[in-house]
Amino acid sequence: MTRLRRPFAPLRGPAYRRFFTGQAFARTSVWVQSVAELWLVLKLTGSGVSLGLTTALQFVPMLLFGAWAGLLADRLSKRRILLIAQAWMILPAAALFALTATGAVELWMVYLLVLARGFGHAVDNPVRQAFLSEVVEPGMIPASVSLNAALVSSARMAGPAIGGALIAGAGVVPCFAVATGGFFVALMSLLALRPRDLAVSEPVPREPGQLRQGLRHVRSQPALLVPLAAMAVVGTLAFNFPVLLPLMARFEFHAGAGTFGALAAAMGIGAVVGSLANAGRSREPSLADLGVLALCFGSFTALLVAAPSLPLAFAALVCVGAASAAFAATTNALLQLGAAPHLRGRVMSMFSVVYLGSTPLGGPIVGWVAEHSGARAGFAVGAVATLLTGVAILVLARGQATAWLSSARARATTLSARWAGTSS
Repeated sequence: MTRLRRPFAPLRGPAYRRFFTGQAFARTSVWVQSVAELWLVLKLTGSGVSLGLTTALQFVPMLLFGAWAGLLADRLSKRRILLIAQAWMILPAAALFALTATGAVELWMVYLLVLARGFGHAVDNPVRQAFLSEVVEPGMIPASVSLNAALVSSARMAGPAIGGALIAGAGVVPCFAVATGGFFVALMSLLALRPRDLAVSEPVPREPGQLRQGLRHVRSQPALLVPLAAMAVVGTLAFNFPVLLPLMARFEFHAGAGTFGALAAAMGIGAVVGSLANAGRSREPSLADLGVLALCFGSFTALLVAAPSLPLAFAALVCVGAASAAFAATTNALLQLGAAPHLRGRVMSMFSVVYLGSTPLGGPIVGWVAEHSGARAGFAVGAVATLLTGVAILVLARGQATAWLSSARARATTLSARWAGTSS
């Protein structure tokens, strides 16, 4: 029971409860809106490349400006930045609701509004990652990271399920209405945070070269560099589920929006289980853990590629969801625990860039592969990349362990020699 309660310990704090509640609405709204956007683009174009472009537009701002958002998180009030970003997120959802309700929507409008939402997300995500240190006690950071991963995974399950049901029953219009309302609730939750309940960090004074300082910090620490590099590869080639799942539903299984939502929900169920299981570990994560999770992620994705029927695809996606969520949460925790406190905003912005900002690079590539060779081929690319990444991490982790043992032996030999000299 202790292991099951551990991930939920941060919820005892009033600040984290309010933050968590608002983010539950915000993360679910993102997925409801994303499902509706992708289905709308698929309906307008029928093109896998267009789906890849839509996903890329959502994350291009993260790739270009995510690091700057992390620097802002170190310099300015994180809560104030989040309030502005959350208010901005309401606007694209409300605009898409109005355009689809009136029948005036065109493809270029969807692209433009997806890009606008991407700018809000580029600011929100890195700052939200760093804000955790202000709404929980320092000892609660690992548990809050895992709990947030479970929240994101739950939203990944609930959002597509809600979106798929709404699309199947009434079209995309209600999806954008629901997303608008969810973002508004998240904004109100941030406003309800009381300053006296926050452990506000001391702002970093403005100095030249602060972005380079964060990069140097990561480059000099293998415990930070290896997880970031792994996430860059896996994020680019294996986290393209928004592109591949609708293509798999429509062209592999010849089904509609309901099946798309069910596939995404199956993955979300697995992600919740994987996040909570990962959070229940009794020790801090290691690079070796990350390598094993990458191998599991790649192996389950390969099973999905080979799944001959819809029920087996559902089962494979549950496993894919569990492994992918545990991989992302472990990467996040390694970075949160390994980063220097005054550089945490910049380090976590790099995580956001490689986790979300890599999608503009991988989305069109995987979309092109899927359009020409099928959705299974797109998943196969991610499976191979993730398996190779897992092997590389384990080799590096073994090298680190060997180096540590050699260093320990050298220190022991030196101490023994000194002791022997003193005795004589």
